[in-house]
Amino acid sequence: MRSLILFVASLICVLVAPAAITVATYNVENYTLANRMVDGVYREAYPKPEKERAALSQVIGAIAPDVLAVQEMGPQPYLDEFQRELKAAGQNYPHAVLLDGPDADRHVAVLSKVPFKEVKHHANVSFTYFDQPAKVRRGVLEVIFATDHGDVSLFVVHLKSKYTERKDDPESALQRALEAEAVRDLVLTRFPDPAQAKFVVTGDWNDTRSTRPVRALQKRGELVVGELVRAADSRGHLWTHFFRREDQYSRIDYLMVSPGLKPFVAGNRATIHDGPGVFDASDHRPVWLKLEVQPKPTR
Repeated sequence: MRSLILFVASLICVLVAPAAITVATYNVENYTLANRMVDGVYREAYPKPEKERAALSQVIGAIAPDVLAVQEMGPQPYLDEFQRELKAAGQNYPHAVLLDGPDADRHVAVLSKVPFKEVKHHANVSFTYFDQPAKVRRGVLEVIFATDHGDVSLFVVHLKSKYTERKDDPESALQRALEAEAVRDLVLTRFPDPAQAKFVVTGDWNDTRSTRPVRALQKRGELVVGELVRAADSRGHLWTHFFRREDQYSRIDYLMVSPGLKPFVAGNRATIHDGPGVFDASDHRPVWLKLEVQPKPTR
């Protein structure tokens, strides 16, 4: 009888499983206590306003990703709240995980409609910075999914921002590059032959395409680690971040796939979402793609 029940449960999972997996990355802009302007008033240690949270739900609901990688999430209670709000808006993510990294305020997390096969918390990714030991501030969250084409790993990364008070490293350029190299080396430790591996490295990398951090994540020497999936919005615009203080638009959010996973990216492209709510929800726009793989039930 137990075998029959397991068979039926597995059959149901197969029947309802999506034929492809939609993966999105989204910096949700301080979904935690932060100093911010609210209705024209500067407030310290203030939660993300209800209008912005509602806009987040609207944006995510329009994409309806199966797997959602987020950056700038607060500690666990904030992820729990976010999960409840998305469910109330019609997007149920029963599987969710947050990484507690060296940054106690801002975290990376994954919410998923697809069960996790395994989760790896890479919270202590280290490197040397001005001859001193340092760690990737938000760590690296790795979530593994079982699919009909083998396991797929999703690495979520939020590299150091350009804000710094260090005069010896303007805009944290060196620190961010060293973080990127440490993340790349971690990925290669997990998958020494990217051509035979299936993984996505995604998140807010806080730098533009031609910079050292973005280049470092794609290659080590002559070894190709991954390829950025080209992305644009419905009008052909390429930006994912609006820096309000400078009125500056740039592309700093990416989805990078391993050579072994590239053939499974639908249309070999990603989409930058530009629907209603994006300007109210965050200073970033989400980026998403479809992987033509089907989830396998896990036990």
